[in-house]
Amino acid sequence: MTETRPPIISLNGVSKSFKDGQVQAIEDLSFDVRPGEFVSLVGPSGCGKTTLLRLIDGLVAPDRGTVLVNGRPPDPTYNMAMVFQSSRLLPWRTVAGNIDFVLGLRGHAPKARKSRVQALLGAVGLREFAEAYPHELSGGMQQRVGLARALAVEPEVLLMDEPFAALDAMTRETLRGELLRLWDRRRMAVVFVTHDIDEAIILSQRIIVLRPRPGRIDAVVPVDLPEPRWQTDPRGLPAYADLRRALWDRIHAMGREGVALEELTGAFGDEP
Repeated sequence: MTETRPPIISLNGVSKSFKDGQVQAIEDLSFDVRPGEFVSLVGPSGCGKTTLLRLIDGLVAPDRGTVLVNGRPPDPTYNMAMVFQSSRLLPWRTVAGNIDFVLGLRGHAPKARKSRVQALLGAVGLREFAEAYPHELSGGMQQRVGLARALAVEPEVLLMDEPFAALDAMTRETLRGELLRLWDRRRMAVVFVTHDIDEAIILSQRIIVLRPRPGRIDAVVPVDLPEPRWQTDPRGLPAYADLRRALWDRIHAMGREGVALEELTGAFGDEP
């Protein structure tokens, strides 16, 4: 079916530099994200992935071009949330208190906040840790709290900056499944930054491959694999292997064009 709804996120001809123009992070970059779509950004370190998230969130403004969210310039008060590589929890608040804090900032009544906190902790499997403090949790559990806190505001747009990169393989696998399950239920638009090809394929409906600095789009790759992927692991499918190979080949093509190959392949895992 052809998508007829207007994009919820739209970047058109966006460029951004830092240090008085000495560092060009992004150059003439354009793409859209549809409502409810899961899009991953992959590319070598320094290609502008985190800068793109900050542009979408309205934390920085483009030097040229336009960034629109629901047809308007990004507004920090808009229904967006961001999850970082580290959970960034408030250490003096309990797990429940961290989520309650965000709900309070959004103006929810205390009684409604309590039931909402319990529902969110249940969704990420941490209800029994409601009164624990962040330092008492594992890294994976802290990231679950960060995800619950982001979902507390019921965002239309969820921005995620390598949220699982610092976790062990088993915890990453578990949290990917949790994220897919929650996304399948809520269908917010997600823009997800990762260095991991497999993670991008497993999670995404589209993958945007960025070239080295200044960040430009090298390819936009659709991911046509069965859903819901939190119930069906696609990694044994021939289509999965073909897509992984195609992405790997694009990365190696960048290497042949003069980019340091170890900078690219070292970030993207072993050759298929």
